[in-house]
Amino acid sequence: MVCQYGDGIAGYGLCSGMKGGQNMFCIGDKVAHPMHGAGVIADIVREKVAGAVQDYYVFRLSVGGLVLKIPTASSGAVGLRRVADQEEILALMSALPTLETEMTANWNRRYRENLQRLKSGDLYEVARVIKGLACRDSQQGLSTGERKMLHTAKQILISEIVLALGREYEAVERCVNAAMSGEKVV
Repeated sequence: MVCQYGDGIAGYGLCSGMKGGQNMFCIGDKVAHPMHGAGVIADIVREKVAGAVQDYYVFRLSVGGLVLKIPTASSGAVGLRRVADQEEILALMSALPTLETEMTANWNRRYRENLQRLKSGDLYEVARVIKGLACRDSQQGLSTGERKMLHTAKQILISEIVLALGREYEAVERCVNAAMSGEKVV
């Protein structure tokens, strides 16, 4: 597959990624990082780091403007994946009001379980974190760490919906909040 290439790699016009056809992304592809949310591959660059030359995806997040460089060879291990399509997002949004959540009372265990859910990159698991922490917040309040995790989880979910549907952040946030509180949203 031939794609547009950036200034970082002179003459480097092929998509980069893992060998065997797995996880190959091109400049302009919309992708999701499990711990940072969704964004766009802005460039593919070749750099020498610690004596080794590697190719990197230059990943620009759609929310907040953070830019990450992710080695192309380990993008699959990192959990980089294509953004969900419109059909998947609409199915998720309609499932949010009835999404089951189960959280342990032990703060430390709950935090670790929620962190694993976020790291999975699964949007349903991210939604479970949001719904569970939001419910707990309304009943008992959250610690600073859990409040930060709730904020991060919301940004991860909302950023992907924004990119998948091409909608404004605030509008998507309102829809997600309504769905989490039990309203049917499609």
